Formats: sequence, structure tokens, C-alpha cells
Amino acid sequence: MIYKYYTYVALVGLLISVVSSVSGQQVDVPVFQQSIEKKDAQVFDVRTAGEFNTGHLHHALQADYTKKPEFLERVKYLDKQQTIYVYCLSGGRSAAAAKWMRENGFREVIELKGGINAWKQAGLPVEGAADQQQMSVDTFHNAIATGEVLVDVGAEWCPPCRKMEPVIQAYLKENRKVRLLKVDGGRDREVMQAINATSLPTFILYRDGREVWRKQGVYDKL
Repeated sequence: MIYKYYTYVALVGLLISVVSSVSGQQVDVPVFQQSIEKKDAQVFDVRTAGEFNTGHLHHALQADYTKKPEFLERVKYLDKQQTIYVYCLSGGRSAAAAKWMRENGFREVIELKGGINAWKQAGLPVEGAADQQQMSVDTFHNAIATGEVLVDVGAEWCPPCRKMEPVIQAYLKENRKVRLLKVDGGRDREVMQAINATSLPTFILYRDGREVWRKQGVYDKL
């Protein structure tokens, strides 16, 4: 009986330890807010692009967890050795995403308990609400009509797009006659459809309105 009792106590202790460890990966709004104020904090929004455009946390990257190809493509550009701060609308998708990341080599993943709903209920601000008018197709065609123009179809919240920023700047430095035109991958949907840009990032070089070359994805050099 004594052996069974101590075995039971040990099992209960182990269960409490496991539960504490798991719950310790979820933090309330004040702790999450303080943590993401650190320089270069990796903040990861796993909601849909539509939800993201209703408002998101400062400097957040985005990948829709419900779209597995998109999620798997974008998550690989996060630094596994640095802490990831993940959130969704209310906590369900972020919990699933965090579980996947922990199982796939990410050192530390911290979840926002209650998601962005809890953040808003705490009276904290969000940014990036889609109140800007999207670029018209006519405006786009006028912009590429003369000279050489590099069109960058991407977004600040897209991990591989952010990875490509130094590459773009290096290309423009080497090709000073080329102008840069950014097409917002979350807002300028009509332009994206017109030029058949279906993934982020996409790079297209135009010369006097005609497409010269096109590349999709991440490269060391354009």
C-alpha cells in the first residue's frame, strides 16, 4: 500500500509538472506585451490574411495556419533559435501552430493567452487595419509604362518577403536605372490578378511596360 501511495504521489507530481510546463508557454497580455517590445522580437500571427488586415500587432509576420502549404513555406524563414511570440484570434490556432513548431525544432514558442481578442479587450492598440485604397490596374500600368521597373509583390508581414529586402536593395544598387514599384500582397488584389502574381514574394522586371523576367520565392541574388 505504501509503495502504491508513493507511486500515486509521484505520478500526480509528474502530471502537475507537465501541466505547469505547458501552461507556462501561454502568457497573459501584459507579459506578452512586455516581451514583444524587445528589439527584433519575432511576432507571428497565424490568422488568415483577411483577419490580419483588420489589425495586427506591431511588426507581426503572418502565415495562415489553416493553409498548410503557406504556413510551412513561411515558417521556415523564422529563426528557430530565437523565441517566437505567436497569436491568433482567441488562442486555438496559435496553440496548434505552437505545438507544431515545438515538435519541429523551435527552441521556445510563447503563446498569447486569449489571442488578439484579449489584447483588444485590454485596450491595447493594433496597427495595419486595411483602410487604404488598393492600387488600381491603370495606376500600375502607368507606373511601368516607361523605363525599367522592378515590381516587388510582397508584404511587410510575409517572412520570405522580409528575407528578400537586402537582396532587393543590392539589386537596385547595382542597377541604378531600375525603379522599384511595390505591390502590396495583402491589399492590391486586382493588380496581382492582372499580372498573375499568385505567391509571395514575386519579382517582375518590366522594360517600357513589357515583362522581361519573373522570379518567385527567395534568392541570394536577383
